[in-house]
Amino acid sequence: MPANIPEAANTLADDRSDMARLSQLFKACGDPLRLQILQVLQNDTFGVLELTQLFETKQSGMSHHLKVLSNAGLVEAQREGNAIFYRRPFHVRETLDMEALTHVFQLLDQQALDPELAQRIAQVRTQRAAQSQAFFDRNIERFSEQQEMICDYAQYASASFDLLQKSSLPEHATVLELGPGEGRFLKPLGLHYAEVIALDTSQTLLGKASAFASSEGLKNIEFIHGDTGYFRELGRKTDAIIMNMVLHHVPAPARIFEDSFHILNDQGVLVICDLSHHHQDWAKEKCGDLWLGFEPSELSTWATKSGFHEDESVFIGLRNGFQIQLRKFIKPHLALAKQPLAMQERKNL
Repeated sequence: MPANIPEAANTLADDRSDMARLSQLFKACGDPLRLQILQVLQNDTFGVLELTQLFETKQSGMSHHLKVLSNAGLVEAQREGNAIFYRRPFHVRETLDMEALTHVFQLLDQQALDPELAQRIAQVRTQRAAQSQAFFDRNIERFSEQQEMICDYAQYASASFDLLQKSSLPEHATVLELGPGEGRFLKPLGLHYAEVIALDTSQTLLGKASAFASSEGLKNIEFIHGDTGYFRELGRKTDAIIMNMVLHHVPAPARIFEDSFHILNDQGVLVICDLSHHHQDWAKEKCGDLWLGFEPSELSTWATKSGFHEDESVFIGLRNGFQIQLRKFIKPHLALAKQPLAMQERKNL
């Protein structure tokens, strides 16, 4: 019997610890501003200065609120060079913490976002996009040179195309390349697929990509100036979307997954080739990167929340300390996705 006392004592201590964490979490949620902060972090990552802009508050006050939320496990910090950004946590203990956080976030996400706040978020994203666009406008003639400071096109292009080729696409598939740059990847796409769409926010880069396609005799490529939000509003559909080394230049990466899910047909494929998270902050200045890569769990979380099923992943280590991650996600057949899991399993037997 005495041998059981330590185990019982540990159980009691754990229970008290859980209660203390729950108490801290609920206290942190007791402020309306902090709840709004958690709202805007649903599908995005913001720095302290951006959050002060969104909520029109002082930096000292915002830092205090973020500290309270962080101590309660409701947000986590992410370093991007010299700046600290905040997001909802990707790594949560699979205990009472996860259950409590899940319920809190579900309740918050059911609430409509204040229209003025939504407008300020759009302004922040526009500022990020302008920052990225300004870099490319200044360095348009050295685009390939800048990219190759991190990795050479040949180090990922064939692997990315192979991942796409493994997909069961329709015979006359339409493939959208997001951010084609100067257009080199359009050649294998144009030679293997019936229709290719090149979508880019830079009119100058689209011009370069179009000139490249013409020089290669590619006749089945359509060039569209805009982002995934614009393409989604057009009501167009594709069978596959591929983006190579683009996501770390995107103002709101999580939105790419949401837009892509709506753009793709059922059983459509999303292939993303990008950098794993790193700490080489010189890439922001030299290459115009908005984000220093991404944790694999970030892409998985964004994809799952958007409705994708995760498929194959490939990781390529580079000698300069960078790592490339190639990820493939599948949009399930919506009719099947809505069925109970047991029924789906019976159909797969």
